[in-house]
Amino acid sequence: MPDLPPRQRVRESFERAAASYDDAAVLQRQVCEHLLAAFDPYPEPTSILDAGCGTGYGIRLLRGRWPAARITAVDFAPAMLSLARLDADLCLAADIEALPCQNATFTTWWSNLTVQWCDIDKVLREAHRVLRPEGQLALSTLGPETFGELRAAFTGIDGHRHTLTFSEPAAIEQALQRAGFSAIRLLRQTISLHYPDLRNLLRSIKDIGANSVGEGARSGLLGRQAWQRVQAAYEAHRTPAGLPARYDVILACARK
Repeated sequence: MPDLPPRQRVRESFERAAASYDDAAVLQRQVCEHLLAAFDPYPEPTSILDAGCGTGYGIRLLRGRWPAARITAVDFAPAMLSLARLDADLCLAADIEALPCQNATFTTWWSNLTVQWCDIDKVLREAHRVLRPEGQLALSTLGPETFGELRAAFTGIDGHRHTLTFSEPAAIEQALQRAGFSAIRLLRQTISLHYPDLRNLLRSIKDIGANSVGEGARSGLLGRQAWQRVQAAYEAHRTPAGLPARYDVILACARK
């Protein structure tokens, strides 16, 4: 399992980012829409748990497709949950690794770009537990090629860690199997966003709260010369659209 930042540090990061999140969460919206397009549950959901709901964009999409479903929003950052509260039927301030829900409560467990911050075995065991028999799961996460350009730009600059370690699709599938899921279907796609310069790219990551990388992270700022070297290295990846940030997106659907 990839090394993960401490849960409290992740919570604090997303708590601070709540005010800037919606303006910066371009990728999260795109992936959420892709996940919904890939998810074709039968029968239709009647009770949905949105695990790691953020500010509620996914809830609004789910509501648009299944207006009669009851949607429960779960997030461990209270500031995020306070924004999602406007769209959900019920909000729970909780960690998706330990849900305060009874067994076999939901027809559908949904999570958009959250499980990469978690112990995926714990999350999926909880998802399996709270789903009803034949209940259905849909999740999105990020694969190991995410931020490839960023890691390359920092190569040789220092020995610090600059991105999370993301799981291979096979590891996601195996975790689903260990949790007891079947009819597993994985899709993989690359989404690239573009920015005018490296500072704007890094600011966009911070503005969604996704800048905690765990042990080995740099505790101070880069020196001027080192920063110039990183910028120059990243410039080698520039396209007519700008500097790319590449996301290796994994979509997974399964049945209990």
